[in-house]
Amino acid sequence: MSDCPKIQENLQMCNCTYPCPRKGKCCECLAYHRRSGELPACYFTAEQERTYNRSVEFYMRGKK
Repeated sequence: MSDCPKIQENLQMCNCTYPCPRKGKCCECLAYHRRSGELPACYFTAEQERTYNRSVEFYMRGKK
C-alpha cells in the first residue's frame, strides 16, 4: 500500500504494543485483522491489548 498521509496523527492514538509494519496505517491494519478474523488493538483496553489476543470472542467477553 501507499504511504499513509495521516500516519503521525494515527500513531498518537494507536495503542498497539506489538512490533508491526502496519502500526499507524489504520487501513492496512484493519484489512489485515479482518482477513485473519480478528480485531485491531484499538478495540481493546490497554490491559486486554497486552494479551495480544485479537479474537472477536475475546472482545465480546470483555463487553459483558
